[in-house]
Amino acid sequence: MLHKILKIHPKDNVLVALTDLKKGEKVTYEGKDITLTHDVQAKHKFSESGFEKDQDIYMYGIIVGRALFPIAEGEVLTTENVAHKTAEFTGVRDFKSWTAPDVSKWADRTFMGYHREDGQVGTTNNWLVIPLVFCENRNIEIMKNAFVEELGFAKPNRYKSMVQQMGDLYTKGQKEKIANLTAETIESDEDTRIFKNIDGVKFLTHQAGCGGIRQDSEMLCALIAGYINNPNVAGATILSLGCQNAQPAILQEKLDKINPNLKKPVILLEQQKEGTEETMLTNAIQKTFLALTEADQIERKPAPLSKLTVGLECGGSDGFSGISANPSVGHASDLIVALGGKTILSEFPELCGVEQELINRCTSDESADKFVKIMRAYAASAEAVGSGFDMNPSPGNIKDGLITDAMKSAGAAKKGGTSPIVDVLDYAEYVTKPGLNLVCTPGNDVESTTAMAGSGANIILFTTGLGTPTGNPVTPVLKVSSNHKLAEKMSDIIDINTGDVISGDRSIPEMGEEILEHIIRVASGEEKAKAMTLNQDDFIPWKRGVSL
Repeated sequence: MLHKILKIHPKDNVLVALTDLKKGEKVTYEGKDITLTHDVQAKHKFSESGFEKDQDIYMYGIIVGRALFPIAEGEVLTTENVAHKTAEFTGVRDFKSWTAPDVSKWADRTFMGYHREDGQVGTTNNWLVIPLVFCENRNIEIMKNAFVEELGFAKPNRYKSMVQQMGDLYTKGQKEKIANLTAETIESDEDTRIFKNIDGVKFLTHQAGCGGIRQDSEMLCALIAGYINNPNVAGATILSLGCQNAQPAILQEKLDKINPNLKKPVILLEQQKEGTEETMLTNAIQKTFLALTEADQIERKPAPLSKLTVGLECGGSDGFSGISANPSVGHASDLIVALGGKTILSEFPELCGVEQELINRCTSDESADKFVKIMRAYAASAEAVGSGFDMNPSPGNIKDGLITDAMKSAGAAKKGGTSPIVDVLDYAEYVTKPGLNLVCTPGNDVESTTAMAGSGANIILFTTGLGTPTGNPVTPVLKVSSNHKLAEKMSDIIDINTGDVISGDRSIPEMGEEILEHIIRVASGEEKAKAMTLNQDDFIPWKRGVSL
């Protein structure tokens, strides 16, 4: 039975509408009748007992805002009557022991993965082709056009077929028929890949590598090094111009730092040394093809679940994300940690307001201090350009119930479950410790997923309440819907639906277990992430500095 309202934490002084409520409607919470003063849309919040001006507003047991002026009992909370506010954090750690969930039924479970010489295990087997600088983007595209279709990695393009049909109708003088034309469905289960054990040759482009501050180019090299080292990557072809800031020597330095004994093949060609474009591309294509013949010899073999490194992401969040999808993913994270695996919580602007809780969960003072330092520096850099974390919620977030950054952050942090934080890493640092890791990234969906793959994630869980088509070139991104409506409306991009939590049909632990089972199937190649099926290969390096 669907409940109408919810109080998330006993300390809260607001209630969440689980369904649309009408002005004048009377709802009851713990024996108290509350008459609504306005219509309250599902996902939005309303006052339980009224607020005085400047009174603190609590959700998830923490401060998420303050009343700009008196708010009546039963009145809906909006951006007009509530402002962003968070509790101060001291940075002093108050660590408490953690009781891990029972994972005995997964103790002997394995997934079928690609074993690398350094002990990591991939969930996919990809070859990476990427430039060190944007000047080489065109050559990357030329290589892509040469490889993808010929090797059987291209999907049938139904929209190309649709345009061809429209062209035929127009030339035949049948323009009136175009409006009724739909994309022709072209589906084929036939695997035309030449290399059966390679999931994809991924050609990435970007707008970085030169023209900005040196630190941005160094971070780009660290990110690319992380992608090369990612267990889902068999090897890489790197194109360099020669004169750019992101030099091959810097890339090698970053690779040595992450993995000094890297055994993967890395092909690097520099255009200013190779000579003509034709010479460089011919060499790049030949060497890459021969390397693919070797990468194709790798086959899936059983691996313990402790070899999973799972990124935890949210985007297009709504008022239900922090109630259903994020806590369910958080429970899955706790299960993976209990099994000896690694999980990654990122998006530092969306941890605003929960800093002290995360500090208390750090297993060392060193990690807690690093987290405080990064958060304060990040907040200061946002303020220096006239912005701030309080401006983080998007129009879509606000429309669907997340009216302050603190409210958004309190729900977003639930993706990290309850387990201790074993390490805090800056952007492009690689995850090595089993357990929950914090990695500094922006809240921007693609910049964050790009970074988590660069930090070693071999699976990414991506919760959403509004829907977003984000994917990653080398790491499967599983979309987790917060509600039934989204899962039905955008079924082509949603992998897992946690709407049953909102309807009361499933518990958060039950959904977390289901998410883990889905991860195992995708990690084994038994099921594909929708984002991979749709070739959603999003890649945006974070540019922290200015262009020079």
